[in-house]
Amino acid sequence: MSVAPAATGAHELHDHSPAGDQLEATTWRDPKRYAWLLGLLIPTLPFLAWGLVHATGLAVFWLYGPILVFGIFPLLDLAIGMDARNPPDSVIKWLEQDRYYRWCTYVYLPIQYAGLVFACWLWSNGQLSSIDSVGLALTVAMVSGIAINTAHELGHKRASLERWLSRVALAQSGYGHFFIEHNRGHHVRVATPEDPASARLGESFYAFLPRTVIGSVRSAWELERTRLHRLDRSPWSPGNDILGAWAMTVVLFAALTAGFGLIVLPYLLIQAVVGFSLLEVVNYLEHYGLLRQKREDGRYERTRPEHSWNSNSAASNVLLYHLQRHSDHHANPIRRYQALRHVDEAPQLPTGYAGMILLAVIPPIWRRVMDHRVLAHYQGELTQANLKPGLRRRALRRYRTAA
Repeated sequence: MSVAPAATGAHELHDHSPAGDQLEATTWRDPKRYAWLLGLLIPTLPFLAWGLVHATGLAVFWLYGPILVFGIFPLLDLAIGMDARNPPDSVIKWLEQDRYYRWCTYVYLPIQYAGLVFACWLWSNGQLSSIDSVGLALTVAMVSGIAINTAHELGHKRASLERWLSRVALAQSGYGHFFIEHNRGHHVRVATPEDPASARLGESFYAFLPRTVIGSVRSAWELERTRLHRLDRSPWSPGNDILGAWAMTVVLFAALTAGFGLIVLPYLLIQAVVGFSLLEVVNYLEHYGLLRQKREDGRYERTRPEHSWNSNSAASNVLLYHLQRHSDHHANPIRRYQALRHVDEAPQLPTGYAGMILLAVIPPIWRRVMDHRVLAHYQGELTQANLKPGLRRRALRRYRTAA
């Protein structure tokens, strides 16, 4: 994976006149330009798993998806390290207009669905054992889970094509309501107790998961019900975007079941549940313990980079289209992934998302690694963090006693 430095002298240009900006735009080169194509490795996982099993004779490679995501990529993050370099301000507009980067996300979708059809063929042809079929389902789940990240990138854009493609990417995981809740709910309530997708200090992932899954569905439905009410329409009308998104999943699963038989349905459900759980464990770590403070008028302060955990791990940032530069994403939601920036003020994760997920599923280790980082971020002022309710009550009692 190449993350070679930019062209010599590109970052030393300080002439901010129009002529200087034009020179910088023509001189600067994105060191990750072709590395972004490695993101397309993910939707090929069912094909790679099949190829590795047949090349080696080892059935363990039906699990190649989890092996890559949770075994190889954490090691690559450690080996390659961090890349905190930013594109110069003068090239941001030019960089975002380069359609090459959009095609890097568009191409994910046809490969994603080709892999799903291929997996259904493998499940239905009677050559896989039940254990091997579950292993393949977990590999497919890595594709559908990371497809939610592709949908996330597309869904934030203004172009109707990209927003529609976002819903297509979500159909495999059955998480079409994410398009509504994330854009109109999470980005409004992020890093507050009211946001079901913001984890609280002291809350384990296993407590967070049902809260965020149920809360996100409820939030999305309420947002859509309110929108339709303004249009004097029923939430059960065809114009409900949640029902439309879920209908895409029903049609997809029905077509695959009709084409390959009922045998594929349990594996489709497994990959969907594991896929959206992969999204939610990422949600868990992105805002853990961080809290926007309330202003004197009772409203929350503006979302700033300090309200999201950031990571510059080079390997997994390429895999996830810079999702780990989450602090800049929340400050600039429509900024395209190739232009997202490292922000010094943002709290930093010790490694990339792949490694952090491994920590999150073991709560004692997670808390040992992360809780003191949250406290350090707030300089020991526990009451300024987003605490789970029991911790908040105890912290407030101690604060009042000390006062």
